[in-house]
Amino acid sequence: MSDNDASAAPLKKTALYDLHIARGGRMVGFAGYEMAVQFPLGILKEHQHTRSAAGLFDVSHMGQIVITANSGDIDDAALALEALLPTDLKALREGRQRYTFFTNEAGGLLDDLMVAKLNGRFVLVVNAATKTADEEHLKANLPDTLRIERLDRALVALQGPKAAEVFSALAPECAQMSFMDVRQLEICGALCTVSRSGYTGEDGFEISLPKDAAETIAQALLDRDDVEPIGLGARDSLRLEAGLCLYGNDIDVNTTPVEAGLSWAIPKSRRDGGERAAGFPGDEVILRQLREGSGQRRVGLLPEGRAPVRAGAQLFQDETGGTPVGHITSGGFGPSLGRPIAMGYVQSALASPEARFYADVRGKRLPLDVSKLPFNTPGYKRT
Repeated sequence: MSDNDASAAPLKKTALYDLHIARGGRMVGFAGYEMAVQFPLGILKEHQHTRSAAGLFDVSHMGQIVITANSGDIDDAALALEALLPTDLKALREGRQRYTFFTNEAGGLLDDLMVAKLNGRFVLVVNAATKTADEEHLKANLPDTLRIERLDRALVALQGPKAAEVFSALAPECAQMSFMDVRQLEICGALCTVSRSGYTGEDGFEISLPKDAAETIAQALLDRDDVEPIGLGARDSLRLEAGLCLYGNDIDVNTTPVEAGLSWAIPKSRRDGGERAAGFPGDEVILRQLREGSGQRRVGLLPEGRAPVRAGAQLFQDETGGTPVGHITSGGFGPSLGRPIAMGYVQSALASPEARFYADVRGKRLPLDVSKLPFNTPGYKRT
């Protein structure tokens, strides 16, 4: 998931804006909000701290949407949503969430999102830059028998190998949660919705909380010795090491789930021969690509040397001449690896594990080798 820049409209502030300023956050415009790109610790150390201890991220700019069936039967909401998402919501258990995406008729990705089943309703967390379009998409395509409500709440993420230890001091029940579990927990007197998930490749929690409790809870977490505030800069390098897509860069309306390497998120029940096969936008294109493969695919890439290769760079098969065979969609320095890393798309026929490509960077061809994703070993709590 992600949250690319939106428009030039006046910037909004999250409920934690004042806390960011007080802690020396360097604020930038992002997806229509004033967000902290880094704190005094600096992007590199923020990244390393999250990998070794625990980091607190403000992700309140993202959208939170609740879908409820007027009938009171959540299966009615599940079947209606499945007409927009290539996932199996009927099989989703209470207190669990899964990753999925809205698709268009060409099989492209309108957005990627998390959807949780909790207390007889579905709770969606969508990207900031697309949240208005997502809400309009839902209202235009779901029947009147469903209620669609955008939640006006804060959202924070506590990430890192010490996240559970830290969070247990405020919410002891979180220790019993596994990856992708969702619970309602009382934290500092406020009722919060907590999922054991995140966007860093580390163990951790995403916490939806009332705005008026956001600063109290954030400060309670930051008071712990193992927790530091983390900005968008480190969030991006963490998700890149984890091989996670950034919407608007690595995936968009022109890429399909199969091309993006996200086929794992499409369950058997929605594929050929499944109990509820097809029946979602772009199903013909996506199911055909699942059977026959796609013309391009997303790969991890390791640039040779120390120079990062940024998004937009064209990829070639040869050191000189030739026509482009792909392009970079995300690139930067991977602090955990101590070297530059990148992701991009190349022609599927050329995407062998030992393949080498050359990126055009300011008129020079820089070599990159295909790498397995993710670059960094995930730390999710699976059991």
